[in-house]
Amino acid sequence: MRELKFTLVRIFRNPSAVIGVVLLSFFIGVAIAAPYIAPPKYAHAPYKMPHKGFSPTPKPPSERFIMGTTSGQYDILYGVVWGTRTAFKIGLLVVGFAGLVGVTLGVVAGYYGGWFDEILMRFVDIVWSIPLLVLAMTIVVAFGRGLENIIIALALVEWRWYVRVIRSEVLKLRHQEFVQAAKLMGVSDRKIILRHILPNSIYPVLIMGSMDMGSMVITASFLSFVGLGAPRGYADWGQMVALARNYIVGPANNPLQFWYTIFFPGICIILFVLGWNLLGDALRDAFDPKLRRR
Repeated sequence: MRELKFTLVRIFRNPSAVIGVVLLSFFIGVAIAAPYIAPPKYAHAPYKMPHKGFSPTPKPPSERFIMGTTSGQYDILYGVVWGTRTAFKIGLLVVGFAGLVGVTLGVVAGYYGGWFDEILMRFVDIVWSIPLLVLAMTIVVAFGRGLENIIIALALVEWRWYVRVIRSEVLKLRHQEFVQAAKLMGVSDRKIILRHILPNSIYPVLIMGSMDMGSMVITASFLSFVGLGAPRGYADWGQMVALARNYIVGPANNPLQFWYTIFFPGICIILFVLGWNLLGDALRDAFDPKLRRR
């Protein structure tokens, strides 16, 4: 508990961490209060953005539509608010699945070694030879378009990071004196892994996971922008930017005429990613043994 208290104090002494926590707290609050901020028009489909008409030309902010409407007359405020839930769903599901699979395989491979470690790492090397976006787009096309398939594709790609990181930590720990002492005392491998190996090797994974929460949202937004993600009218920040692709630059005499169509979903993506990155940097400084006691 003393170490936990020391870690929390060290994290919150970092101004960047405070900014990151404030940003993430804001988005968490918006996600929780989404039904009250923007009551869903369709109770059975709350992520479906309501729209008034079908005109392709966006309309500026007004009393009825505080942030204006995008192409197809979809309410930008509704999409931004409910898109917060979509962002958290993407980040949590992708990082949760990839982390669970990657950590499990990496710990087993690093602790036991042998043929399993060799086969797994050669397979990881093959997967690493393919760029992330190319591999993710290939999987999405194979499974079919849709936000759920994007989540599956990113999870199937992202686990490779966690395998390498956790395996390298386990390789350093498995020959340490406290692990050898536990083995001599007859402690089972399962208990050694859960009580000694995993607690001492999980910190890099936590840091990586916090940063991946933001990067996965950017990747999913890109896939939605190119037409592989959420369907038209779904409350997703990437989909909202895709709806405004023809209005990023307005007419020659007024190039910023449709600024609101890009600004609101774009600033949400930027701040969401910034919050997780600042928190990840603070966790790295707090957990790094070379900086921890400075």
